[in-house]
Amino acid sequence: MISKDELPSCPVTTTVQLIGNKWRLLILRLLFDSTCRFSVLLKNIPGISAKVLTDNLRSMENDGLITREVCSHSPLHVEYSISPLGNDLRPIITAIRNFGIKYCTLKQKTRLGLSLSDKKF
Repeated sequence: MISKDELPSCPVTTTVQLIGNKWRLLILRLLFDSTCRFSVLLKNIPGISAKVLTDNLRSMENDGLITREVCSHSPLHVEYSISPLGNDLRPIITAIRNFGIKYCTLKQKTRLGLSLSDKKF
């Protein structure tokens, strides 16, 4: 969590601090699709431990990126969803995804003997 006293003067630095670790990006990606229980997030983020997921969810909730709702119907459980502020990150995450698709396509073409300078992809 970033406190008011720790906010960098550069807005890019602030954003990187909010979403800059690999877990937060993956958590956001899943929550853009739907509200999720903790167990669903844990199952769908390979390599993350329960403790690391818990720490990131708490921090993201404190930063205002996600919301946590305790559902009182039986069995009692918690659901996480993207907040309005967190939803503002959707175009950024979409751009990162699109870059990843483009990059993987380029890398596949280079494995097939095409040059990275070939702009036709």
